[in-house]
Amino acid sequence: MAINYLTIITTLMMLLTMYGTSLLVNRPVLSAEKLLNTMEQTNKYVGMWVTADGHIRQELLPGGRYDEARGTRKSAYQGRYEITGEHIKYWDDTGFTATGDFRGNDTLYHGGYIFHREKPAGK
Repeated sequence: MAINYLTIITTLMMLLTMYGTSLLVNRPVLSAEKLLNTMEQTNKYVGMWVTADGHIRQELLPGGRYDEARGTRKSAYQGRYEITGEHIKYWDDTGFTATGDFRGNDTLYHGGYIFHREKPAGK
């Protein structure tokens, strides 16, 4: 009995493709309500956060990115962030991660520092 290796390989490839496609199709998707809730939480904290001495200035940008200045070093750290409730997770572009917690609307505890929301001029 001759084995047709081409048929076996083709069948195997077809099964793997079908399996891979089913993983994509069955992948959970954020509901519109959950996505809206996440966006509202993030937008609540968007803006500039500053330590009392002004040495660290961290801007939480609307698109889920942040830009942090340290002293005279502008953009010393950059990366992405996600907010869940009052908890924030950071993923720096250089590879390290960090977390923090908001207390009320104007205080952020992060990395051993206390940040306060910077009020826009004139407010």
